[in-house]
Amino acid sequence: MAKESPSPSSSSMSSVLRAYAAPIFIFVLAMFFQLFLLPRSFPTSHYDVLGVKTYGSVDDVREAYEAIIASKWNSDSGDARPADFIKIQYAYELLTNPVWKRDYDLYGIDESLHIIEELEKQYAVEDFANIKIPLLEAVSYEPEREGFMAITSQDFASKFQDSKPWLIQLYSSGSNSSAQFSMAWRRIVDLLDGVANHAMVELGDVRLVTYLAEKKTTGQVLFRNGTLSLYSVCQQPRQENEMRERSRSKTNHIRNFHGCTLICKAAGRIVSKSYRFFHVMVPKFLAKVPPNKVRVILFSQTGERATPSVRQAAKDYWNFASLTYVLWREEDASFWWNALEVESAPAMVIMKDPGLKPVVYHGSGNRTWFLDILEQNKQLQLPQLSSTTSMELGCDARGYSRAGFETATWYCSVLVGRQSTELNKLRETMCRVQDALSNHDESDEASKDPSVAPAASAHKNKRLTLAWLDGEVQSKYCFFYVQSETSYDTCGTRKSPIDVPRILIIRYHRNATESANVEKKSSNWPKTVWESEADDVDPAAQLVVSYDGPAETPEIIKWLSKMVEDGDSKNLPFYRAKTPELVPESTEPMRSGVPKSVKATQALLRLWNRIKDYLADPRMGPTLLLGALLSAGSVWWTRSRAIQQPVQTTQQSSTNQSDNNIDDCLQTEEEKKKERKRRNAKGEEAPASITDNEPKDAVQILSSGSDSD
Repeated sequence: MAKESPSPSSSSMSSVLRAYAAPIFIFVLAMFFQLFLLPRSFPTSHYDVLGVKTYGSVDDVREAYEAIIASKWNSDSGDARPADFIKIQYAYELLTNPVWKRDYDLYGIDESLHIIEELEKQYAVEDFANIKIPLLEAVSYEPEREGFMAITSQDFASKFQDSKPWLIQLYSSGSNSSAQFSMAWRRIVDLLDGVANHAMVELGDVRLVTYLAEKKTTGQVLFRNGTLSLYSVCQQPRQENEMRERSRSKTNHIRNFHGCTLICKAAGRIVSKSYRFFHVMVPKFLAKVPPNKVRVILFSQTGERATPSVRQAAKDYWNFASLTYVLWREEDASFWWNALEVESAPAMVIMKDPGLKPVVYHGSGNRTWFLDILEQNKQLQLPQLSSTTSMELGCDARGYSRAGFETATWYCSVLVGRQSTELNKLRETMCRVQDALSNHDESDEASKDPSVAPAASAHKNKRLTLAWLDGEVQSKYCFFYVQSETSYDTCGTRKSPIDVPRILIIRYHRNATESANVEKKSSNWPKTVWESEADDVDPAAQLVVSYDGPAETPEIIKWLSKMVEDGDSKNLPFYRAKTPELVPESTEPMRSGVPKSVKATQALLRLWNRIKDYLADPRMGPTLLLGALLSAGSVWWTRSRAIQQPVQTTQQSSTNQSDNNIDDCLQTEEEKKKERKRRNAKGEEAPASITDNEPKDAVQILSSGSDSD
């Protein structure tokens, strides 16, 4: 049995449906949005419940409420339901309160709407007469009474006088959520002390609220979670960001608030986001911190994240100290007591040079107390000589002494070596030398030892500075001063297991007369390239002596005193040279800004909020309908041109065929005429060029004996 072929009408219908599939889908989507999604975004208003026109006055609301009560609930009709009474009573109480009505009319805020569902469940089977009224409890919240600062649109611009970011809370004087959030707001203000400014704006200031609040796609003000909204305002660069959380968020979200430079820049991150325990802290934190930085360990008993003030301090002191948090646990108390002598939390431990006893502070002070401790302990006891501290320490031939610009001679004793156990032991010894020189009492008769007094006096007068230098990082600087056969045991990259740290003393001397004579001699004659390079030297002369004695504190002090005494009394040569530059120390990079995981979460949240905003936009339905019409018109135009194309092609082909026949005929006649001309012409072949044959009337102008030959 032969198969029946599909009819032309059915095949054409299927092709039409396939062509118009996109317009049909967009049209169905527009109808679904307009009939189902959009009505859910615009529920029945409280004005509709009372039968009052939108934005009606309070008097109109009262009249409508009294009319409904008198006509429906005072009669004996049995169709009165508790659910209807709850909605009417709620709408009446909301729209007769001036503050609630203002928030509802201007911003659509109705933070107590959940009460309707709760009461409907509670009084589902009871008589409406048992419903307790009023349903809503009116509150009056005034932040000025609690010491909070409130600003308005008139003084808003004048408040931004400093570079600190601002955290602004939008509140309503009649909002119960704002009143409940006051305790959490107090905690937030305390956490941001010294890091950011704070203020509050009442929703009645429409101009300022419209400027700060988030906007819908239609341009209307949007409060996603009621009246409780927090906004951060930064100045350089200026940007406004928002964090909107319900009152259940409390203060923990402020610790994780990354919306503005408030936390991203002004409050830098600490070494670790999570708390450390004793079994991972030593290999990860202590070993990771560079040797030129102080280690600060903060013990916490609550497990809270670092406050913004602590993060700000971590950023400000990043070049000097590294901070971390440790969670205090009672089972680890014995370990911390034996290791750092920490009795309980909260506590603060500062670890400086190797071998020195850590400094422990117990208790939780305020921000000023914390910053004072960091400022007092930001330097190592034996400071490191680096590119950032050379001028401050007076260990730079291009600078001056710590004693002042008038000091002509000063000294710098530098411990040079690679990072090793030998260097750490000698650093401990130099710390004891520095303590002995600092504690030396010149008024004591027993302390007037000639082997100690010169060094102690120079150290007290800031003419003698003790420091240490990383010989591997500052290899050029180290080789410049340690010029011996065994200098590779002290400076440069480690090539052998031998590490020999050395103690040097550098005598700096500025002589104005010698410098003037040198400059005068060099200015009398023009300088060559070699002479200009030789004159490019440091202004202060330098003499270097290396210590070869035992690594004992008394012996080192005697040697330092002898060097200082000889340098002050003897007429030593004035030798100047060009000292190599100190390279910047490679420190651990400061991790600031928003983590990638938080950025991804915020991006997804913004995308989801944007989708919800578009689903509630009444312009989406007409836009989709217009898109369906345009798509259908485009499909119709394309199909109509496709149908007309075969007819035009057929007509064009027939016209071209007739033109070709005519051209063939014409071509044949032309060929015939040309053939006749060829037959009548002479049988001579045409010359290849007009110069091949001599014309009949040609005349030779030049003679055979001319110069041209």
